[in-house]
Amino acid sequence: MAEAFLKSFDPNGEVFSAGTKPEAEVNPNSIIVMTELGLEIKACKPKSVDIFLNEEFDYVVTVCDKAKETCPVFLGKVKNRLHIGFDDPAAARGTEEEILNQYRLIRDQIEKRFRAFWEDLQK
Repeated sequence: MAEAFLKSFDPNGEVFSAGTKPEAEVNPNSIIVMTELGLEIKACKPKSVDIFLNEEFDYVVTVCDKAKETCPVFLGKVKNRLHIGFDDPAAARGTEEEILNQYRLIRDQIEKRFRAFWEDLQK
């Protein structure tokens, strides 16, 4: 979700998303709640952070609270490392609507915090 928001703020920016334990496909609930905002992530493919470990980045941002402890050390040149943590909506339990509402809550938090991050970069 963070990748989609950042790309929507700046379509010319280079943004990559990866996880420490990526799923085979993007979570269907993430697709639903992002589509509600007009952001299509259906074609995205989860990737492992391992493919980026030797790359150079201006920013490496971890987003899930558990990732801060389990994210591998990036061996490439990283100018700035940040952690902007969120609860993992995949851990939500309840009815389908309750689960979607948790995804919406986290989606909105991600949008707000990454918009503020991006706006600070523009200053």
